[in-house]
Amino acid sequence: MSASMIGMLGILIMFVLLVLRVPVAFAMFSVGFTGITILDSSRSAFSLLASESFTLASSPELVVIPLFILMGNVASVTGMSQRLYDAAYAIIGQFRGGLASATVIGCGGFAALSGSSVASALTMGKVALGQMDRFHYNTRLSTGVVAAGGTLGILIPPSTGFVIYAILTEQSIGRLFLAGVLPGIMLLLLFIVMIMVICYFKPEFGPAGPKTNLQEKSKAILGAGPIVAVILLTIGGIYGGLFSPVEAAAVGAGIVILVGFISRTLSIKMLWKASRDAVVTTATVMLILIAAHMINPFMALSHIPAAVGEFLSVLDLGVTGTLILILMIYLVLGCFLEGFAMLVLTLPIFFPIILQLGIDPIWFGVLTVLTLEMGLISPPVGINVFIVKSVAPNVELGDIFRGVLPFWLMMILAVALLMAFPQIVLLLPNTMFG
Repeated sequence: MSASMIGMLGILIMFVLLVLRVPVAFAMFSVGFTGITILDSSRSAFSLLASESFTLASSPELVVIPLFILMGNVASVTGMSQRLYDAAYAIIGQFRGGLASATVIGCGGFAALSGSSVASALTMGKVALGQMDRFHYNTRLSTGVVAAGGTLGILIPPSTGFVIYAILTEQSIGRLFLAGVLPGIMLLLLFIVMIMVICYFKPEFGPAGPKTNLQEKSKAILGAGPIVAVILLTIGGIYGGLFSPVEAAAVGAGIVILVGFISRTLSIKMLWKASRDAVVTTATVMLILIAAHMINPFMALSHIPAAVGEFLSVLDLGVTGTLILILMIYLVLGCFLEGFAMLVLTLPIFFPIILQLGIDPIWFGVLTVLTLEMGLISPPVGINVFIVKSVAPNVELGDIFRGVLPFWLMMILAVALLMAFPQIVLLLPNTMFG
């Protein structure tokens, strides 16, 4: 059997294992280790396992993951994320669909803390769904807003998706963080525009909330002051060259913990739980990364990336056509695979092709992460939809999927805009890094 056939068989077995609910890390590791053993030797497989595990475990870039997750966890348990939502609600809640728009802004702000789409959807679901239900928002709109707004967590920096992409492709985390700012803001605004359109044609979907006076607005904004300051300090510190991403994560986590203790909203028990959750999430990420680094050499030995590259060359689609095809493959895979798993599974195949075509890897990274976001709300897997379902058990799953459809279309529009105008992605990283 040829190396390519063994590689294709390995990929097929891996998909079967994933369908059978075998954890992503174990599915990838089993296929990668066995494939390297067959195509090379068991000695090479054990050697790679030892070297890649040590290299990843000692990688300073990966420190940003537990620190940013810890920062988001602490912000959640201390009520900082609630106060961020309250401030957005006080400003625009009195408008038609205002609560939904405030939820999107809250999701964007929390995304800038946690870097996690799942955490954003879960936290804002707990905070916002009850409020929207109290003001008789249509459940399709309210749950759709939370599920879609949560996806901002993987695009607005600090994004775990960008960190993983940077590590797998050896790109600059700082450049990727900068590249995600304008697309993240653009997508947030597109979501708000869609909410306004929905509520214009169907006013009963998002009734206006009670008006707030200047004093109430000021109080809510002051309450969100600490969390806004942390966001500005950490993200602004990276952009201004004051901190590296790792240093910014440490500063942000430290300040959030300090503010929690000073305001007496954080106890040792709460900090322990937030830290434990951060460790569990980080351990999961590390296992997947180690497994991904076993898949990469297996893919190289099987010559599958080269074969895919030759196939795309034969199709002669040109640079734009090839890029669209790759993004469409991501879109289809996103309906069946969790986004993070899809990233580590496909980059070894697609990234060499991207470099060969001369496509900017930072631009491709943002397009890829945005396409992964779409997978987070695409049936049948749509992990953010299931997260929202766990928070709103009385809402039918089909209603949530119908609720996210308008925002999914906005994501399609965002991808089209970023492809038509690459400078939306590249302006900040090129300006700041030269």
